[in-house]
Amino acid sequence: MKILAGDKARAPMRIVILTLSTLAFFANAAFAHDVTPGDAGYIQEIWGVHIIPFIYLGAKHMMTGYDHILFLLGVVFFLYHMKDVAIYVTLFAVGHSVTMLLGVWFGWGINAYIIDAIIGLSVVYKALDNLGAFQRWFGFQPNTKVATLIFGLFHGTGLASKILEYQIDPDGLLANLLAFNVGVEVGQLLALFIILIVMGYWRRSPNFLKQATYANLIMVTLGVLLMYQQITGYLASA
Repeated sequence: MKILAGDKARAPMRIVILTLSTLAFFANAAFAHDVTPGDAGYIQEIWGVHIIPFIYLGAKHMMTGYDHILFLLGVVFFLYHMKDVAIYVTLFAVGHSVTMLLGVWFGWGINAYIIDAIIGLSVVYKALDNLGAFQRWFGFQPNTKVATLIFGLFHGTGLASKILEYQIDPDGLLANLLAFNVGVEVGQLLALFIILIVMGYWRRSPNFLKQATYANLIMVTLGVLLMYQQITGYLASA
């Protein structure tokens, strides 16, 4: 029974490690804000208002966007009250939505390598923040709400930069963008729902704090890996 109890206590950690390992695989396989060839072709070929397809594409992007999921995981890692979760997720959603919508509408774009490197930095920042690194290293705590909003702006800019590459037809653009953004938020809520279930179960483990340190160190590594990929990609393309 003790062995079974130990296995049960370690189960959430195994789920998290498996999830982070999977995200690491995708980090090696694709860029953070990439769009599948099939979806890209669909975006380029259609015109007019297509609400449901764009909601689907937005939700799909969020659910498969490992950079978003990593940052979202970092944000809620040590949030124990739903009120706090709602505040931080809303800040991230507002930032993400504003720059995605305005970026595409007004044609603002940043080099995809640069913006994705910054997004990798956001993952590193949040994991280090969870580890209390800023307090130990610099003796102060950055404003976590402001940081979440700012990095949300960068996440949205990254998506806008990628969408601009596919030159969506201006006919029905605003409606389609709004639908896409609704889909992104639906996907974010679904991802958050899964994260909170796993985290709620995992936090019951007496080894949670020790395991949380390892998990956040892995997140730092994944963020650094993403930054490295994007910086080397930028230098190679220059």
